[in-house]
Amino acid sequence: MPISQNFKNNRTPSKNRLLKRNSSGIVGQNEGSRYDTAKINYTALGWGNDHGSITMGQIHKDSDVTSAVMLNAKDGLHQFSLDNDSVRRGWTTSTSTGKFQVKCGKYPWIEKAADKEGLDSCFIEAEHGNIIIKASNGKIRLEATDIELVAKGEKTDRGNIKLTASENIIMESKKHLVTAKNFYQMSTPQTMEIIANGVLKLYGKTIRGVTDAVDKKDSKVGGRQFQQRVKEGQ
Repeated sequence: MPISQNFKNNRTPSKNRLLKRNSSGIVGQNEGSRYDTAKINYTALGWGNDHGSITMGQIHKDSDVTSAVMLNAKDGLHQFSLDNDSVRRGWTTSTSTGKFQVKCGKYPWIEKAADKEGLDSCFIEAEHGNIIIKASNGKIRLEATDIELVAKGEKTDRGNIKLTASENIIMESKKHLVTAKNFYQMSTPQTMEIIANGVLKLYGKTIRGVTDAVDKKDSKVGGRQFQQRVKEGQ
């Protein structure tokens, strides 16, 4: 039969018990904040043995969050928790000391591989807020037959894809196509090289080349205004 675990896990010391330990007889700031946030639960249930445990209504170690369901393995860092309230209301937390793996999409009832390719097998959606995928000491790899990155935004400050690297961004492909509907710019404060071992074609309705020779005196066809704007970093 399940038994209540309140006497072990779910009841924090009462205010009177802590007051007896306080020589001044006054509840300190840290103690007072604990009374305001500590959870109390008289209906928690739990089952377990030397391999693991499952509890319903367990209060976390900091006494601030009640877990609806918590699964614990033999290693305390290997656990799965569905939290109910406070700062982790509606949270689902899984922690593992080893690998965390999800595998799906086998579809044994579908015979043709071509029929399986277009199916949405793994779906992750955040209705609000951000999705963060972080490898603190490793790499993030995306592998697929095709990879599509799509950013949609209604205003000019939305719908952006941003790549930032502390060292290099390296792209290799048989063909590299870039289309910008309004504006396209490549810039560097140092050296830029454009190399074509075959034929290099440049086309523009008007092609203008500007150097720092126009810094003191503008050329007959202009260019100093553009040169000044580039130097100012605009």
